[in-house]
Amino acid sequence: MKTPFLLGLLLATSTLRAAETPPGPSANTPAPGSDAARLAWWREARFGLFIHWGPVSLKGTEIGWSRGGERRGYSFGPGNQIPVDVYDNLYKEFNPVRFNADEWIAVAQAAGMKYLVFTSRHHDGFSMFDTQASNYKITAPESPFRRDVVKELGDACHRAGLRFGLYYSQPDWRHPDAFTDRHANYLAYLKTQVRELVTRYGRLDILWYDGLGKSAADYDAVALNRMVRELQPAILINNRNGLPEDFDTPEQVVGKFQYDRPWESCITIGDQWAWKPDDRLKSLKQCLDTLIRCAGGDGNLLFNVGPMPDGRIEPRQVERLKEMGAWLAKYGTTIYGTRGGPWKPGADLASTRRGNTVFVHILRWKDDSLTLPALPRRIVRHAVLTGGSATVQQRPDGVVLSVPAADRDAIATILQLELDGSAMDLAPLDRPSSSRATASNVYQQMEDFGPDKAFDDDPHTRWATDAGTRQAWIALDLGKPTRFDGVAIHEAYAGRVQQFEFQSRNGGEWKTVFTGTTLGAEFTRRFPAVTAREIRLRIGEATEGPTLTEIRLLGTDAP
Repeated sequence: MKTPFLLGLLLATSTLRAAETPPGPSANTPAPGSDAARLAWWREARFGLFIHWGPVSLKGTEIGWSRGGERRGYSFGPGNQIPVDVYDNLYKEFNPVRFNADEWIAVAQAAGMKYLVFTSRHHDGFSMFDTQASNYKITAPESPFRRDVVKELGDACHRAGLRFGLYYSQPDWRHPDAFTDRHANYLAYLKTQVRELVTRYGRLDILWYDGLGKSAADYDAVALNRMVRELQPAILINNRNGLPEDFDTPEQVVGKFQYDRPWESCITIGDQWAWKPDDRLKSLKQCLDTLIRCAGGDGNLLFNVGPMPDGRIEPRQVERLKEMGAWLAKYGTTIYGTRGGPWKPGADLASTRRGNTVFVHILRWKDDSLTLPALPRRIVRHAVLTGGSATVQQRPDGVVLSVPAADRDAIATILQLELDGSAMDLAPLDRPSSSRATASNVYQQMEDFGPDKAFDDDPHTRWATDAGTRQAWIALDLGKPTRFDGVAIHEAYAGRVQQFEFQSRNGGEWKTVFTGTTLGAEFTRRFPAVTAREIRLRIGEATEGPTLTEIRLLGTDAP
């Protein structure tokens, strides 16, 4: 699909903006045939399965991006992992005899997922369906498999009552006419394939484009989508075709809290979109944190797996998904059919609401109690859905929640608050930052660019320094000794940082964990596990004022 996740983030940020709408979500039933009515099932679903799969699974490298050679019309640089002639002939060896569409659907349903989106064709140009527009396909005579995977999946979804969606990459890096003087031929090919997908596989609920930042004109998107909607009037279309369409798609990050535009975060269960041997699997806590924070921000989670070369979803991934499903079987009422808020989510908390009820998911406890902004309605009763007791104090200056340590759930402590009126018309409530972040320099001393913005799990905020700054540091007090074994750092303007040290301290002197030169849009480093209370990034050399969107520790115990 993508490779550095920020590629998709760059697409998303063109339309994903802060929603500061005063009222909360409407509780009224949408008018039949309206956009809201088409989206109603999807908003209620909250959780879907994304599947990236193709012949590249034989190599265990990333789909599309590991295909060597130029990418005409794009500036992302050449791939170099698999030579083109090797990559383009993998399909002749690809024979996933253990593929069973019904088993995949059963896994999705066991996970509590309500829809599925499958990669019908990725940027590498290989079609996982019986297209008439190309011979580079799963049903080609040279393919040992010769089965239409899209048809089998669509039929299985329809039998099981699972909503069915298809990913389709408008770019095709193998097509000889794309972004040449013969581009019109390429557009005809693209439209033929899209028409096949929306006419040959029954009801299609979602068309998930991946246009890689090109304009609507590059793909004749207005005409293309008009054709799609004429053929599938109830279909939902995402925003990756140069047009806003139905929903935004932040990638590998939890989207920003917003009500005015539906959104869906696409995030991998491991580190890679396609199957990778020994890929680092997210813990159950990390997976559920992601789902809960998506719902709390009024968005969906499209959670990705990459099946193995033999056609099975990897057993340990299946087990993780089933664990998520077991949690949802108990607490799904706090996720499905809810809207986000009224309190805006953070790394420690997310809230959802339905009718007169607010569900507060406390993901991490920093202190003995948690104080939230005041509610304009009275809390008439409360309960701890995860078991135990709680103290809820409603004061003019805020709502104070306290749960005994013994009653705090390892995944999320969930409080149910019943109000004396509707929770649905409450305006979103900002929470004051409780970050223990500090920095040597902040751009014009503006709070909007403070060091806490690099630790707020929000890709749309950033820590920034004054123009001309060549050296700087940013630090975070974790509140207690914490074990972690990696860090992800996202530079807002790639290339400014030229030399840095990542350090930790657990009392005493700072210790350098590792050093580096450039960071770039996405930087990730794993290292032997460290236990520390504080972390610090020291930037020793920069071409201009350093500015970072996010610093995130990695590891089971990382915040």
